[in-house]
Amino acid sequence: MPEADEVDDEEEMPLSLRLSIADTLTLGNATCGFMAVYFTTTGILIPHLMGSDESGMARHSAATAVILMLCAAIFDLFDGLVARKLRSSPMGAELDNLSDLISFGLAPAYFVLVYGMVADDAYQRVAAVGAIVVLLAVVLRLARFSCVTVKDGTFQGMPSPFGALTVVSIVLLELPFVATLLAIIGTAWLMVSRVEYPKPRGRLAVAMLSWIVLSMGLLAAWAFDAPSGQLLLQTGCALQLVMGAVIPLFATARKVNNFRDNRREARAAQP
Repeated sequence: MPEADEVDDEEEMPLSLRLSIADTLTLGNATCGFMAVYFTTTGILIPHLMGSDESGMARHSAATAVILMLCAAIFDLFDGLVARKLRSSPMGAELDNLSDLISFGLAPAYFVLVYGMVADDAYQRVAAVGAIVVLLAVVLRLARFSCVTVKDGTFQGMPSPFGALTVVSIVLLELPFVATLLAIIGTAWLMVSRVEYPKPRGRLAVAMLSWIVLSMGLLAAWAFDAPSGQLLLQTGCALQLVMGAVIPLFATARKVNNFRDNRREARAAQP
């Protein structure tokens, strides 16, 4: 009988291989990132290489690729919430990093690379450098996130989902190539910087989810050539860039307020 129990224990799936609900959401994140690369290739790059002039297909594919990145951001938002409410498997953190690398590292970097190949005033080799910078910034950020412990409630550096959406927004704004490249490099720097960003919890998580859904609507309006669709998309992309610059100010303001409160308490405690 003891030998039979040992056999049953060996045949039972190891704890590290059991997927939780949060892990399933994380795998959805990775799937969306891969499909974003697929639509960028089949709908934008391949038609360009074949000399197709059908801009509508490229617009639909670009919108689909970005919407998939937004869906990946939703999965990334909810897998953390579910993991905190229920449980996560021992490999949950590793799955999250690998999925984020695909959806918020590879997918936006590839989007930048393809932009450098299809844009009229772009330079392919320079765009490739910008794409590599984005990819390496996400790799370094995810590696640092796994090794460095920061205070609860904040991220050190721009979160990779927010950074990926900012990079894509820069491309969709259709600025001059040099300005686009400099803005992309600046976003990559923010991802590896020590600038603090608040974690999306509570009201901030609801606001972030609402913004993602609104962005999907703007992309759909642009893809189907709705009236003022181009203007609405550019307005949304510009707001994404503004939020990337403004949101850290809230964390900075909170830090300043906490410092002032601590200083007041210290003075009050003095005899």
